[in-house]
Amino acid sequence: MDSPGSPRLSPTGDLPDRERPARRQRFLVPVLGSCGIVAALMQTVVVPLLPDLPKLTGSSASTVSWTVTATLLSGAVCTPLLGRAGDMFGKKRMLMFAMCVLSIGSLMCALTSDIGVLIVGRALQGAATAVVPLGISILRDELPPAKVGAGVAMMSSTLGIGAAVGLPLAGLVVDHADWHVMFWGATALALVVLAMIALVVRESPVRNPGRFDVVGSIGLAAFLVCLLLGVSKGTAWGWGSGRTLALFAAALVIVLAWGVHQSRISAPLVDLRVTARPAVLLPNIAALFIGFSFYANSLSTAQLVQTPKESGYGLGVSVAVGGLCLLPGGVMMVVLSPISTHLTATRGPRFCLGIGSVLLALGYVVRIFTSHDLWLIILGATVVASGTAMCYSALPMLVIRAIPAAQTAAANGINALMRTIGQAVCSAVVAAVLTSYTLTVGGHTLPALHAYMVVFVIAGVVACCALVACLCIPEPTGSATAVTGEPRKAAPARAMPDPTGRT
Repeated sequence: MDSPGSPRLSPTGDLPDRERPARRQRFLVPVLGSCGIVAALMQTVVVPLLPDLPKLTGSSASTVSWTVTATLLSGAVCTPLLGRAGDMFGKKRMLMFAMCVLSIGSLMCALTSDIGVLIVGRALQGAATAVVPLGISILRDELPPAKVGAGVAMMSSTLGIGAAVGLPLAGLVVDHADWHVMFWGATALALVVLAMIALVVRESPVRNPGRFDVVGSIGLAAFLVCLLLGVSKGTAWGWGSGRTLALFAAALVIVLAWGVHQSRISAPLVDLRVTARPAVLLPNIAALFIGFSFYANSLSTAQLVQTPKESGYGLGVSVAVGGLCLLPGGVMMVVLSPISTHLTATRGPRFCLGIGSVLLALGYVVRIFTSHDLWLIILGATVVASGTAMCYSALPMLVIRAIPAAQTAAANGINALMRTIGQAVCSAVVAAVLTSYTLTVGGHTLPALHAYMVVFVIAGVVACCALVACLCIPEPTGSATAVTGEPRKAAPARAMPDPTGRT
C-alpha cells in the first residue's frame, strides 16, 4: 500500500503522466539554455584563430575572413526560416535539426585544414543560431505563465553568455593546443545537447498550420545574403566599388519584390501586418541597435588589450588573457537574468529594456575614460555586458506579448535576425574606423587609441537610439501582459490548439 505522501505509480511502475511534465519542466530551461550557449559559441570561437588561419590553411587573409562571414550569413538566413518551420511543423523537430546541422559542421571543421571545407563547415555551424527563437517559443508553450518570463530571460541571455565565453575558451585552445581541438569540442557539445533535447524536450502541440512559403523563403534568403555580404565585405572591397553597390541595389530590389509577395499570399513567411505594428516593429528596431552596441564591445576589447605596449596605449597581453577580459561580462549576464525577470514581472519588459539601454550607454562612457588599465577596461566591458543582459531578457517578452502564441518562433526569429543584422553592420563600422585612424609601430600598422574612442562613442550613441525606440513602444492593453508575469485582472486559460487548425 502506498504511503500518503508518495507518488502513485502506474501499473508499469512509471510515474503517472501528470507528474512527467513537472519533471520535464525542471530540466527544460537548462537544456534549452545549453542549446543557446553552444550555438552562440560558434559565433566567436574562430575569432582568436583568424590571425593564424592564413598560415595554417595556406590561404589569404581575405579568404579566411569567410569563416566568419559564412557563419553570419547562414545564421541570418536560417533563423527566420527555421522559426517559421518550427511554428508549422514542430519546434522540437526544427531544434534537433539545427543541432544536427551544427554537429555536422563542427565535425567537418575538426577533420580538415582545407579552407574551402572549413568555410562550408562554418556555414553549417551558423544554422544553429535559430535555436534561440525556437527555444523561446517552446518555453512559452510548455511553461506555466508565471515561469515564462524567467525562462525566456535566461534563453535570450545565452546569446551574450556564449559569445562572452567563446573568446576566452578559443584563446586558451589557440595558445595551448592544436586548433582542431576546439572544433572537436564543439562537436562533442552539440551531440550531448542533442541527446538532452531528445530526452527532455517534448514536441509542442501549438502549431500554425499552412503551406510553407517557398518563394518567400528564397526571396528573404537572397535579400539577406546580398545585404549582409555587402555590409561585411564593404570595407575590404570598397564602399563605392561595383560589387558592393551591386549587392546593395540587388538587396533593395529583392526586398521590395519580397514585400509585395508577402502581402499578397494567405500564409506568408513573415506576416507584415503583424510585424508593422508598433508593438512589434519598435522592439525589432531596438534589437538592431542593441545588437550593434553589444558587438562593438566584443570586437574591440580583446584587440585593444592585445595591442603591443610600444603603441603607447596597448597592454600587450596574450590572446587567452584578451578573451578572458570578456568573461566577467558573461558571468554578469547569468547573474542578472533573474533580476531582469523580476523587473520585467513587476515593471514590465519596456522598463527593463530602458534600464538596459541606459547601462549600455553608460558602459561606453566608462570605456572612453578607462582604456589604459586592465581592470578598468574589464569593468567597462562588464557594464556593457550587464546592459546587454537586461536588453536581451526584455526583447523577446516585448515580442511575445504582442503576437499570437502560434507565431512565437517566427516572430522571435525576426527579432533575433535584427540583432544579427546589427552585429553585421557593427562589424563593418568597427573595421572601417579601426583602419581609418592608425599608427605605425616597428613597421606594423596598428589602430590608434583615437580609433577605439570613436568606436565607443558610436556604440554609445547607438545605445541611446535603442533607448529612444524603447520609449516609443506602446504599453499593452487588455490581457496582452498575460505571458510576461505582470499583474493582470484575470488570468485567461491557456488556449489549446484546435485539431482542425482553427483558433
